[in-house]
Amino acid sequence: MNKKQFSLDGHPFIELNKLLKILGLCASGGEAKTLIAAGRIKLDGEVELRIRCKIRQGQVVEIGEGSVEVTA
Repeated sequence: MNKKQFSLDGHPFIELNKLLKILGLCASGGEAKTLIAAGRIKLDGEVELRIRCKIRQGQVVEIGEGSVEVTA
């Protein structure tokens, strides 16, 4: 499993679709929305269907075999 970390750099949160795009896990915002709507993204082990879900410090986003831990 490929594990990454993402720092919020002092911001309180990042929206899920933006996180996927920034990390290069999706080619575009549209692709991110499609993956989320299809139920292919998990947040803290549960399927997440909210496109603009606010991801905060300590949460883990999973996509396929990879995961991203969000840090401060």
